[in-house]
Amino acid sequence: MHRLLPLSRAIDRLNDVVGRGVIWLVLVSVLISAGNAVTRYGLNMSSNAWLEVQWYLFSFIFLLGAGYTLKHNGHIRVDVLYSRFSPRVQALVDLVGAVLFLLPMAMLVGWLSWRGLADSYAIGETSPDAGGLLRWPVRLAIPLGFLLLGLQAVSEAIKRGAFLTGADVRPEPTDSREVR
Repeated sequence: MHRLLPLSRAIDRLNDVVGRGVIWLVLVSVLISAGNAVTRYGLNMSSNAWLEVQWYLFSFIFLLGAGYTLKHNGHIRVDVLYSRFSPRVQALVDLVGAVLFLLPMAMLVGWLSWRGLADSYAIGETSPDAGGLLRWPVRLAIPLGFLLLGLQAVSEAIKRGAFLTGADVRPEPTDSREVR
């Protein structure tokens, strides 16, 4: 596992870069939402395309940010028992969860979503709403998001395995208010 730590660091960097980029989409979404509200209620004009852009941005934020959130241990977990475990048991639980559940799920959803993306692209699928947008760009976020999540699951499994075999690898704090 120790030899795989450079791969883990590369995956972590990738998800950090994507995550920091996705954070800016929140601001873009808020600005579009505010602009849409002003034009709708102030100028009595509306556009389905702008509403769909907001929906697309939310999809990109949620899907492309999942790996970043996993890296920073930001996903919600019910840790009634987990928080009472020793760091070694927590690492073992995280390793087993990543390998047996998270990684297979991410691979399956990512794989199954390619067909919908390919079909959407091939037929030039658009929203059924008047002035609607092409659908394949938002469908692309599904396999990309699950690819990033799956890669981060690999990274977390490497780090937990290395920790269990004696490497000085510390997982992200479970409380996001802690200093990193």
